[in-house]
Amino acid sequence: MAKEELVEFEGLITELLPEGRFRVKLENEHEILAYTAGKMKKHRIRAMVGDRVTVEMTPYDMDRGRITYRHRDNAPRVGAAHPRPQYRGGR
Repeated sequence: MAKEELVEFEGLITELLPEGRFRVKLENEHEILAYTAGKMKKHRIRAMVGDRVTVEMTPYDMDRGRITYRHRDNAPRVGAAHPRPQYRGGR
């Protein structure tokens, strides 16, 4: 395995922590501490408790990881805002 290779796992967010960190339970029942990747922050992709995510980890530290993808579910999110009404100017 090369030094730059990362290991990817899928998991479920179980807890929100301060400073953009999350507690993630992986498919193999292992719990890790993960943070949001820069691209997700840039594009304002929010992750909440109960979301399925893909986590990248280095083989040297299997207790920490980086969330790189939030999987879409068909069910609506709890507490999601209603779509905004279309504004039409009164001309």
